[in-house]
Amino acid sequence: MSILLILLGLVLLVVGGEFLVRSSVALSFKLNISKMVIGLTVVSFATSMPELLVSLQAALDGFSDISLGNVIGSNIANIGLVLGITAIISSLEIDKDFYKFNWPVMMLFSVMLYFFLYTGGEISRTEGIGFVVAIVIYLLVLIQRARKHDEVPTEDIDDKLQGVSYFKIVVWLIIGGVALYFGSESLVTGAVDLATKIGVSERVISVTMIAVGTSVPELAASVIAALKQEKALSLGNLIGSNIFNIASVLGITAIIKPIVMQSDEILTNDIFWMLGFAFIILPLVFLPKKFIFSRYKGVIIFSAYALFIALTFV
Repeated sequence: MSILLILLGLVLLVVGGEFLVRSSVALSFKLNISKMVIGLTVVSFATSMPELLVSLQAALDGFSDISLGNVIGSNIANIGLVLGITAIISSLEIDKDFYKFNWPVMMLFSVMLYFFLYTGGEISRTEGIGFVVAIVIYLLVLIQRARKHDEVPTEDIDDKLQGVSYFKIVVWLIIGGVALYFGSESLVTGAVDLATKIGVSERVISVTMIAVGTSVPELAASVIAALKQEKALSLGNLIGSNIFNIASVLGITAIIKPIVMQSDEILTNDIFWMLGFAFIILPLVFLPKKFIFSRYKGVIIFSAYALFIALTFV
């Protein structure tokens, strides 16, 4: 029953997330927001909603380790699982902007998360506000840089959504909201139940099963694109997802309900894995061949991810 609840929750989150993204983009077109701004802000926030709903639901239910584990595990999975498998299928070319802006911001936010947990054992409302303010500043700088360098991330934006009616937008929003709500509730209930039955902590389930589950849409899209020899994956988008996970998901959750760390392993183990995966992609991008993320580099980080999963359960 626990597995069924988890699977149902993940399916509802994927469906809800898709409807929310489509309705948000369609509404943005109605409001005459530029495609660049839609790509950098609206899509980014909408795709973070499943993680936000899961973290918020877990925090409100008193399982704050799921809130933290969900985000930390997702950030590890984005690099170790999504980037690893995609690079194994097809080598990736890396934009130089990666190390000038996106990577330093991801490391800064990751270290901020470690500092908040290390000094207080929680993410307080004040720290949550700090994260949200930081993500707003990040977005403003991102938009300014995109305009300056004429970088318009429109690959994920469907032009057909420009003609969608307000009625359909409202219906999609309702479907998305309802699916996300019940999906997050089902996932958290199933995760807690499964952890109790197999004798592990909620943290273990959240940094493994839940984190992988919420990363499946990105993984599927990247693998399909790589197999078709299309532009497989933007490392900037992947790093942007990690930044949003920390700042918007944990930030908004902490403002509504402070996130108190319950398991010491989050601070002594999981967050160091997250920092390690975040850091290691910099030397991998430069060595030995610059700005190429080759197959063997994918094997290295995917193997490291498999080791993390194994050690988490052990």
